[in-house]
Amino acid sequence: MIKTEFGIIECFDNGEYVIDESMKLVYIDDDKYIDDWWNQLLTIKTYFHNLNQPSQALDRWGITLIPPESLPAFQDIILSDKRINEDIHLLELANLINIAIDENKFIIHFGI
Repeated sequence: MIKTEFGIIECFDNGEYVIDESMKLVYIDDDKYIDDWWNQLLTIKTYFHNLNQPSQALDRWGITLIPPESLPAFQDIILSDKRINEDIHLLELANLINIAIDENKFIIHFGI
């Protein structure tokens, strides 16, 4: 399994995100899911590495910031995957996104 991880950014300082060592990360198998979702992910506004680099989808080998306005679409991709009932990690990711939506926070993605 090649892991790709996600967490909630709790704080931005002068436009830069702060990664707290206590950040709860959830992971999914990159090979198993991201390739299957890729066309849908391309429709989601994201940022690569910092807020000065707007993009779409996920930086597979770097850091992606997913803004609050993109989280519902990202969550829809996960919830529509039929494997969600078979993989606790997908459920954890869906729950993490739900928390970020409720708190209007960014999700950070750490690529492989």
